[in-house]
Amino acid sequence: MSVVSLRDFRAIRTSMLLAAAPLALMAAPAGAAIKAAAAASTSGNVHYGTWGVDLKSRDLKTNPGDDFERYASGTWMDVTDIPADKSSNSVGSDVNDRNQDRLQSIVTSSAKDSQLGALYASYMDEPLLEKLDAAPLKTDLARVDAIKSKAEFSQFMATTFSDFGATLFGAGILPDPANPTINLVFMGTSGMGLPDRDYYLLPKYKPQLDAYRAYIQRTLELTDTPNASASADTILAFETEIAKLSWPVADQRDIDKINNPMTPEQLAGYAPGFDWNRYLADTRLVAPKLIVADNSAVKALAALYDQTPLETLKLWERFKVADQASDYLSKRFVDSKFEFTKQLSGAKELRPRWRRGIGQVDARLGEVLGKTYVERYFPASDKAQMEQLVANLKAAAAKRIQGNSWMEPATKQAALAKLARMDVMVGYPDKFRDYSKLVMKPDDLYGNVKRSSAFEWDYQLSDLGKPVDRKKWAMSPATVNAYNGGLENKIVFPAGILQPPLFDPTADAAVNYGAIGAVIGHEIMHGFDDQGRKIDATGAVRDWWTPTDAERFKKLTDELGKQYASYEAAPGVFINGSLTMGENIGDMSGLEVAYEAYKISLGGKPAPVIDGLTGDQRFFLAFAQAWRGEQRPEAIKTQVASDPHSPRRFRVIGPLRNLDAWYQAFNIQPGSKFYIAPDKRVRIW
Repeated sequence: MSVVSLRDFRAIRTSMLLAAAPLALMAAPAGAAIKAAAAASTSGNVHYGTWGVDLKSRDLKTNPGDDFERYASGTWMDVTDIPADKSSNSVGSDVNDRNQDRLQSIVTSSAKDSQLGALYASYMDEPLLEKLDAAPLKTDLARVDAIKSKAEFSQFMATTFSDFGATLFGAGILPDPANPTINLVFMGTSGMGLPDRDYYLLPKYKPQLDAYRAYIQRTLELTDTPNASASADTILAFETEIAKLSWPVADQRDIDKINNPMTPEQLAGYAPGFDWNRYLADTRLVAPKLIVADNSAVKALAALYDQTPLETLKLWERFKVADQASDYLSKRFVDSKFEFTKQLSGAKELRPRWRRGIGQVDARLGEVLGKTYVERYFPASDKAQMEQLVANLKAAAAKRIQGNSWMEPATKQAALAKLARMDVMVGYPDKFRDYSKLVMKPDDLYGNVKRSSAFEWDYQLSDLGKPVDRKKWAMSPATVNAYNGGLENKIVFPAGILQPPLFDPTADAAVNYGAIGAVIGHEIMHGFDDQGRKIDATGAVRDWWTPTDAERFKKLTDELGKQYASYEAAPGVFINGSLTMGENIGDMSGLEVAYEAYKISLGGKPAPVIDGLTGDQRFFLAFAQAWRGEQRPEAIKTQVASDPHSPRRFRVIGPLRNLDAWYQAFNIQPGSKFYIAPDKRVRIW
């Protein structure tokens, strides 16, 4: 994850009403190879091969320098299909599905009147949902229909901020970039139903745009909205105008561009046409200062709002309410939405309902569920081993910063100070959240979602104007992911990701450092990527670089950006080197740090040779297999347009071809497809 972006605080509101979207795009491997390579242990975990790498997955006919992804995993790729209900398959999705099996055992053994049992039961009660059909929507849609003025419309957007209902101006609570010990409001534009502005504006996304237009009309028909076809055209035209004024996605992650502090009075003067004081009061976002992220777009959207007829806004809101609620209604609503979203993901079928239900429980009761999860599946010995691994990784990062050949002493010292102060959180939070006031009913899915969303918004608002609690987690313990909390200068690794093949306490050290070590290194080095480098040891946005070092850094990142921009992820689809810059730096620098940490772990002793493979070879094979997977073209297209991460194939190839040790480990020679001459390799950290 990037350290901060406009999308970060947009996601705060989105997550209140939707299940964990990043995980929903994952898929589990279905081929025989992985099943043969992974053997169950007595603890219920799996092990890959005899020491952590699936040797049967390799394609030894492929030259490592021509395609290291295939060299490491080609046989697996040849025999593994993407399941119909998935947009991709990968190690991460395999681990996620394994986690869902575990979580299901916890949830289904819980009392039906418990929070876990009630939420899951309400989601799985399909006969009741079919009987209710659109009935749960009627009150919310009637509220939209009753709006008689722009003032009432603005109030609806504000008072449904945590409910079914869209807003044109999203917001979230994050640390103040100028004083990261205090939380304040970040605000920016919202309103589009497609992943990015380009989907509305570029011809190559016309199939997805057409699918969205058809979905809007179907939704209006399902809710008995008059003149559904003409109304769908009106809604799409309105969202297209929003797209035209929206910032390019790469700009949305530039902290210099989104760090725009204003008082509410200044915002009202800067972006007239919208009653900001009333809106902030109704959303309970009253504070003396806020960050107006995509400021020029906010100004333009306020003007668009002022010019747009009320009836157009009401049509748009009516659609949005039904769209956001569709996952919690009858089958015809669920199927209609999937008919649209499959054009973005490429999935052919919906995931099994029980998996979607477990995703909902984890998304809404993550720390309730997570407490039992870590008690059952994350022993103290795993946590201790991980903490030692992290200590070696931080030592390796310090060593690489100290040995940096292009950086001046003053900048080095500031970087080392930031690294030393970086908190590392492993497994689960020190203190679990209290959900006791959240009411869940086994026969009220729609109400459960509303209450959960309101509970989450209250939780976010409780931080406004208060000191930042750096011990709070933004992910549940069972999440298969990790993140760098840039403005808090911390990195977080939930227990969910800490299992084979990413981390195995019984595996060869080279494997753990090549797999989870590279992930940890990635998150550490986000603190020093193109955006993280703008944040100091305290989490404040401040320029702590000498001008010369800043110039050198930019030259290096420009070269890295050119490399990634040359990668064709799918036919005619090239990676956006600017959008993915932070993640690419994290991947490359994180791998270098992990390799250095592996050497530290050896304590000066030579690595053993296992199955004819040196320690370095095992390290790089583990790294590549940790990223193995396949994606449907539609999913790649969506990712390249809107995701700051490069497609997984280039998360293997991109970093490796800049590392000298990889060339030496596999004797990569000039003439290989991905060979780069030593003097042309990018070396940042």
